[in-house]
Amino acid sequence: MRTRTGTGTGDPPVSSAAPWNRAPRPTVPQRVLQCFLALSLPVLWLALAVRLVATPVFLWLEYHRPGFPADRWGMDVEERTTFGSYGLDYIMNLAPPEYLGGLVSPEGGLAFTPSEVSHMTDVRHVLQWGLLAATALLVLSALAGWYLHRTAPGAASRAWFAGSWLTVGLLVAAAVSALLGWEQFFTAFHGLFFSSGTWTFSTTDTLIRLYPAQFWVDAALTVALLTLADAFLTMLLTSRRARRLRDRRLRSRS
Repeated sequence: MRTRTGTGTGDPPVSSAAPWNRAPRPTVPQRVLQCFLALSLPVLWLALAVRLVATPVFLWLEYHRPGFPADRWGMDVEERTTFGSYGLDYIMNLAPPEYLGGLVSPEGGLAFTPSEVSHMTDVRHVLQWGLLAATALLVLSALAGWYLHRTAPGAASRAWFAGSWLTVGLLVAAAVSALLGWEQFFTAFHGLFFSSGTWTFSTTDTLIRLYPAQFWVDAALTVALLTLADAFLTMLLTSRRARRLRDRRLRSRS
């Protein structure tokens, strides 16, 4: 491989592979923190995407977008938005079961059956505990990133860059699984968090009327796209950081 020679007669050859152009090897504790940052990143980006989807804005966009399936039993968009918002509010707050269980449907009966309210309570527990765990990971990641920034400049950026590729790889694996069989993927996903028989309902139940299969397909696709965008943004920012550190080392050695 050819190298560029120095400008003076006594200058040594300059190569981009020179040892001083490489970052120092991280210590064992620093490598552990790098692994933690890389493994935490997919969880953090996924949690952020889920939280952005679990908003009234996404619900409104779904109900108003062209092609979204209408309710076969006559619930109009306004009624859907009202009761869908109640369901969304319930999983994001600490209201008692009566918050949903006492609602009256447009047909005159209870809007949500006890089994539907019980499932929404389970959903609330999973979502809120998941977001709480993600918040704890965020705090720990910030502390780990700060420590690596002080002790090994560039180590955190390299960890987040690797975590971004890990995020992409996990998304590709999940997408392939969903494309090969959405029903099996959906069932397996629910089986991870809910007991068998507690999350299946009739097509006449309010939860299915408010959140049909197309809603979950759109939600999963939106979460995947948001997470993917975050991963690529992280790659861009960390690669720029790595270039700046490399250039800084080059200038300091010149």
